[in-house]
Formats: sequence, C-alpha cells, structure tokens
Amino acid sequence: MEAPEIWDLDPDERDIVAVVRDWVEDSVLPVARDLEHANAYPGELIEEMKRLGVFGLAIPRAYGGSGVSTRCFALVTEELSRGWMSLAGAMGGHSVVARLIALFGTDAQKDGWLPRMATGEVRAAMALTEPAGGSDLQALRTRAAANGQGYRLDGVKTWITNARRADMVAVLCKTDPGAVPASRGISIVLAQHGPGFTVSRDLPKLGYKGLESCEIVFDGYECPREALLGAHEGQGFRQMMGGLELGRINVAARAVGVARAAFEDSMRYAQQRETFGQPIWKHQAVGHRLADMATRVEAARLLTLRAAAALDAGRRSDLEAGMAKLFASEACLQVTADAIKVHGAYGFSTEFDIERYYRDAPLMVVGEGTNDIQRNVIIRQLVDRYTEQERAQ
Repeated sequence: MEAPEIWDLDPDERDIVAVVRDWVEDSVLPVARDLEHANAYPGELIEEMKRLGVFGLAIPRAYGGSGVSTRCFALVTEELSRGWMSLAGAMGGHSVVARLIALFGTDAQKDGWLPRMATGEVRAAMALTEPAGGSDLQALRTRAAANGQGYRLDGVKTWITNARRADMVAVLCKTDPGAVPASRGISIVLAQHGPGFTVSRDLPKLGYKGLESCEIVFDGYECPREALLGAHEGQGFRQMMGGLELGRINVAARAVGVARAAFEDSMRYAQQRETFGQPIWKHQAVGHRLADMATRVEAARLLTLRAAAALDAGRRSDLEAGMAKLFASEACLQVTADAIKVHGAYGFSTEFDIERYYRDAPLMVVGEGTNDIQRNVIIRQLVDRYTEQERAQ
C-alpha cells in the first residue's frame, strides 16, 4: 500500500517523500530489526537523515530549512515510521522545537538556532512531562527563578526523548508560581547541557528502542536571560500548545506508518501462506480482517493529512490534530494486533517484524498527550465551534 501523492504536494515535495521512501527501503528496512533488538542507537542512519534534510523539514527556507508543507512533513514521518518508528522520534521533538522558535523566538534566537538545527548540526528535544504531572502540564513543578542575570532552573523532567544527544532542550517551567490561572506563569527556557543539568537515567521501554528516553534533573542550573523563548515571560503554555499541534500530527503520522507496515507485511504473508489448499487471504476470517486493517490505515492517513492541511492554511488545528492523533493511534493498536492474528505463531516470533510493530504501537496512544486528553481537547473545541456557528446564524 503506497502512501498516496495527494493533498496538492508540489513536485519538489513529492520528490522529498519519494527520496525518503527509497532510502527507507534501501537503508532502513535491512537493518532496523537488528538495531531494534540490540537497542542500539542508529548513529549512521541519523547522519544520513541529516544529509537528506529531514531535520530541516519544519524550518523556513530563510533559515536554511526546507520549509515544506505540514502535509509533506506528515508523509515523510509516515515513511520513516514504516521503516522504523524510532527514526521518526529522532526528528519529531526536534521539529516541534524548531516550530516553537520559528513562531515565537526572538530574531537572535531564530538566527542563532534555526540554521544549525536545519542541518542537524544542533538537535533539539523538548521537556514537558514530570514524574508527578503526566499530561497535566499546568501542574508542573519545575521552576525557573529570575536571579538578575538570567534564571536558575530546578526540577525534574521525565520521558525526554533524545535527552542525552540533544544539544538544546526546550524546558516547560514556571517563572511565576503564583500566577492565576496557572498557565499565565509558565514559560519555555532553551537549556543547553552544563552544570546543574543532569541526565540521571535512561528509562527502560517496551518498544521505541534505539533512542534514549531519559529523566533529567535540573539542580541549580543557570542560564542567561536570552534563554527564555521569546521576549516575555508567561507565554510558554500558549507557545507549547501551538507547537504540539505539529507534535500530534507527527505522532498520528507515526501511527499511520507503523500500521501501514503491519498491514503490508500481513498482505504479503496472507498471499504466501497456504492452508487447506489455498492462500489464507481467501479464508473469509482472514480476508475480512485484512479489509478492516486497510480501511483503518487509509482513514487514519486521511485524518492526519486533513489536520496537516488545516495547519498549512494557518487555522487553529488542535481539534483536527487531536482527532488525527486519537484515531490513528487507536487504529495502529488494532491493526498491529490484527497483524499478529494473521501471522499466527509467526506474529509472536522475534524473527518477524510484527511483534516490533505491536510493541511500538502503544507509544502513540500515550505520547504528546494521552488519548483521554485528546478527547478532552476535542470536545472543548467542538463545543466552542458549534457555539460560534450558532452565534453566526
């Protein structure tokens, strides 16, 4: 099942998707299983992604990036995830931070960070989640206290992808703990490794191997005033919500890629494997399952590209991005489970990739805000939009 060349991609963007697709076929698929089972960092693949310009997809051309549409970004993410979902993780948080700087950074921050991020010379991560906070970002405890020259940062962040290898981490923190509502006291600090910044441990994971997911401890970490994203404190929550629209599209596209890989492997297997004198796809139970899998993959992709198109049009897209992330991740869970059923015992074997897809799928359900959080976002936006429509009539 080829990813469709749709949604008005221009010829250059179609070429970008095609180049990444071919690279995944030639360079990723032959090594992904061994790297994943060894939990080995894919250093050579990351370097090739830099050369392909993957880390600059979300960065405007004025700063050396590709400046592609969000639709192109989503399709590239899908292709990477079809090969090995961890590779899409290597560029996902980086791209969100790039978007944050491009939208909200000062001129000095844009000039200083974006050109180096576009080439992958500098790789970025984002630090939102805390051990006691989960998806409740307004309840975070990490504090950035002004100290005259800049800020002193204290607190703990967890489940931070790329924490060890990132050159810069966008940290969501409180600059005014007494603010009401709490969101008005939240800012983003662009932190670099140094004294008081400790990556304390790597967290063991069911899937999503090869990339580190870490706990970070800030204990008296000091940074200059210029590390604050933008010109004013208290804008961090609004800024991050804008960045997470792209983040949720990234996660949705990852889910599409993993589900597509599971479906494609199942289709090949169902045509090769014979029982009772015929290929197993001819057995109605298997054929119907494959039909449902294909339908879920296509529906998930369309929702993801619809959310991407809304972001490209400059519209608020948290509703569309939330729907895409919710549906695509749930579809991925179902498709990967069905792929095991199609493969039978071989789906349980580490000699096949099906078990890897099955282990990777749950990440998309909890990443970038759990699916229950997505449902909260969706219903609030639905109520707001329906109310606006009624007022306009």
